[in-house]
Order: sequence, then C-alpha cells, then structure tokens
Amino acid sequence: MKPRYIIYTALALLVAYLIYNKFFSKASKESAAAMAAGGKGGKRKNGPISVNIMVVKDTTVNNIIDVTGSIDANEKVSLVSQTAGNITGIYFTEGSKVQKGQLLVKVYNQDLEASLQQVKYQETLAKQNEYRNKILLQKEAISQQEYDTSLTSLNSLRSQGDMIRAQISRTEIRAPFSGTIGLRNVSPGGYLSPQTSIAQLVNIDPAKVTFSVPERYLSIIGPGSKIRFNTESSRENFTATVYAIDPSIDINSRTITVRAKAPNPKGLLTAGSFAKINLTLDQIPKTILLPTQAVIPDLKSNLVYIYHNGVAESRPVKTDMRTDTKIQVIDGLKPGDSVVISGIIQMRPKVPLKIVKVIK
Repeated sequence: MKPRYIIYTALALLVAYLIYNKFFSKASKESAAAMAAGGKGGKRKNGPISVNIMVVKDTTVNNIIDVTGSIDANEKVSLVSQTAGNITGIYFTEGSKVQKGQLLVKVYNQDLEASLQQVKYQETLAKQNEYRNKILLQKEAISQQEYDTSLTSLNSLRSQGDMIRAQISRTEIRAPFSGTIGLRNVSPGGYLSPQTSIAQLVNIDPAKVTFSVPERYLSIIGPGSKIRFNTESSRENFTATVYAIDPSIDINSRTITVRAKAPNPKGLLTAGSFAKINLTLDQIPKTILLPTQAVIPDLKSNLVYIYHNGVAESRPVKTDMRTDTKIQVIDGLKPGDSVVISGIIQMRPKVPLKIVKVIK
C-alpha cells in the first residue's frame, strides 16, 4: 500500500473519532440533557455581586489646596558705586555674611581728602573772623553788613566741606542691609564705574514665598493665614505666614498673587527655588467624604449606588471639593446610608448584592 493511502486512512479514522466523541459519547449526552433541563426551567439567574460598603457619617475636614510658588529673597540688591575711580581696597570675602553699614569696597579719594583738609583750614580762619566781627558789632565798631559778610563766608565754607564729605562717602561702598554677599566681579586696582556690578547682596532670613490662588478663595485667605511648603533642595517641611496680598486679580488666569514670609535661620531656603505649597483655607465641621471610585460621573450629575434591601439603588449626588483619594458630597446622601465602594463596574439598579465588608 502506498504511503499516501495510509495517511488518508489515518485522517479518516481521526475525524470519525472526533464526531463520535462530540455527538455520541456519554459525556456529550449528559451535557445535552443538562442544557435541556435548564431550558425547561427557564433562564438561569446570576448570583449576587460581592461588594464592600461604607456607612456614611459626618466628617470634619480641612479645606486644603495645593499650589506652586517660588522662593524669593527678603532683600536683594546688586551693589554698584555712585562714583567712578580706581579700587583701592576690597573688604569682604565672597559668600560671607556682612552687616549693615559694613565697608565693602573703597575707591580712590585722596584728592577729595586733600580738598576737605584745605576747606577745614579756611573754615577755621573764617570762624575766628566771624567771632571777632561779632564782638566788634556788639561794641558798634563795625556795621551789620560787615558782620553779615563774615558770617556768610563761614557758612559757605561749611557747605563746601559738607559737599566734599558727601563726595568722599560715595567713594565708600557699604552694605545697605545685613545679608550674604555673592561672587565679586571686580578686583583691587581695577577701574570702577557706576555701571559696574560689584556683587549681589542677599538677605533671605526670612524668605519670601510668592504664589497665586484662584479668585474664589479671595474672601478666605488673608494676612496671618498659615501655609506649609517644601522644596526640592531640602527634605524638611517649612511653614510661612501670609503678610501681603496683591490688590488686583490677574485677568488672564483669574488668580490673585499672595506673599508669605518663612523663617530661614539655617539658610535651607534659597532664592529662586520652586516651592510646593499646602494651603489650609478653612475647616468644614460636618460634611460627607467618599472614596473617589464610589462616585460615578453622569451627564447631568454624579451617581452613587446605595445598598438597600439587598439590592443596588442608584442615587444622584452633588459634589464639591476633591482630594487625591476623597470627594466631598454636599447633597444626595445622609448619615447612615450604605454606599457601595467596590465592584462599581458591575453595578446596575436592582442588582442583588452580597456584603463582604462594612467600613464605618
């Protein structure tokens, strides 16, 4: 017998076995009988859906929003000179703390010092002349005009001295406030002009925290409100107190700019840092909070499912505040209601339910 006839015979036997097993075996007959029995008895009923429910109760909750902001220095200035000249001395170390009024840089002023000394000599002579003329005037030895001329000469020299002292003071660059001085851009002996930035002086204790909040919270937040925040550069949590609010609302974003001050004695906050801010606006004494998965968005409203007499019952609700895991229900529920919080995808009105766990 040829091999192909052997293959055809084997295939025919395999098909015959499959047909017999499908329609004439004992297992197939029992399955058909079971299906027939089910058909006579009517449709099969699905079993109840196993769910977790939560018993609704009033909860006290803080109205908290999360916003972003930036860290600013309390005071910041770019140090410049009011006069031009060669630098004769630099009296600070980069990155160091300096005190208000401390001498930082000195510009050449020996010519001004010499002019001041000359004026002082002239002022001394003029003062003596004025004193003598005053005595003579009392004795009526000179006229009032002669005395007035000597007094005017004295006052003029005094004014010249004050003007030169002011010029000398402009050759000394001093710290306008206490803080940390940055990297210097000048060197001893270099020529300093009013357009040259010497260094930046920064005071960041306290630090300013600037952020924006939606217009709807304008009536709630105010001076004295507390905020909590953290930054990428530190693992610590910081607190700040609101001290100023911008008087106008941004017409594009409909937000208002708020500024707070945060103590920074350790220098952990740096100007320009990004701040993640947690702002507590007010406290709601009695409200209902549900897990977000329990509330189903609908075209007209939101829905939740209630366990009632063993079956699911849909109920429209109104919601307001949301957090990462909770949502506030302001209408549609009352304390004591049993809300379905699991198996939501399978929920339909009148579906039988089996309670697995009750969360109170």
